[in-house]
Amino acid sequence: MKTGMVLEGGAMRGLFTAGVLDVMMEHDIWVDGVAGVSAGAVFGCNYKSRQPGRTLRYNLAYCRDPRYASVRNLLRTGNLYSEQFCYHDIPEQLDPFDHEAFQASPVKFYVVCTDVRTGEPVYHRCTTGGEEDLRWMQASASMPLASRVVKIGPYSLLDGGIADSIPVRFLESLGYKRNILILTQPKGFEKKKSRFLPAMRAALFRYPEFLAAAADRHERYNETLSYISMLEESGAALVLRPPIPLEIGAMERDPVQLQRVYDTGRAVAEIQLERIEKFVADARAAQ
Repeated sequence: MKTGMVLEGGAMRGLFTAGVLDVMMEHDIWVDGVAGVSAGAVFGCNYKSRQPGRTLRYNLAYCRDPRYASVRNLLRTGNLYSEQFCYHDIPEQLDPFDHEAFQASPVKFYVVCTDVRTGEPVYHRCTTGGEEDLRWMQASASMPLASRVVKIGPYSLLDGGIADSIPVRFLESLGYKRNILILTQPKGFEKKKSRFLPAMRAALFRYPEFLAAAADRHERYNETLSYISMLEESGAALVLRPPIPLEIGAMERDPVQLQRVYDTGRAVAEIQLERIEKFVADARAAQ
């Protein structure tokens, strides 16, 4: 029975996910397939490339560097997070992403984006970890109002969380019947309608289907949480989430806060380590 893993987004809440993944890598725990959304995609790719510590390392190194994320970037380029610095300078030179290890890994890695023309999710399997795959990861993490639309082939894309924030049903459709879900909100969280909708309507008026998806995102998100609760109760899913709200900004510059969120993820994974190992082992035994 194939085991999958879903990595929710959430900007710098994604460092919680990075902490969980690093513990899993350190204990040689590998699933068969991963679906990452937004920060879950750009941070989670280091699981397939087997690079524990990399996500925290470059975030601590560059969190205060205006080349990484800044209003200056937004005004100059339309991207809060610099495309050149984040998706070229860091992975190619400053803290190299091991695309050879990514390609060699048997773990299948999918990212979720939202097609701005249709408002529908687009799922892409990343196979090489090269420039095109990084472009898909960038698209998945391109937040409305903070990023320009990313064009790849016939697609015009933004944040995957708009269309499918927690793509557990997508993995199930591919045959992953037992899934680990790493969420970045605590149990009992309920998403509200975005307060940024008026600004999105002004900035993205050319994409009415995208705006419609953004308007009812909270309803689909909360319904998915209900579905996940059912999976959790049946034993088909293992959910790892922070015990309390992480309370960290989308563009957090304080390395102490980044470390805190990462350490929270590590602590949750270490506490749940035996359950994680058993969940994966049981699925392997059922194959």
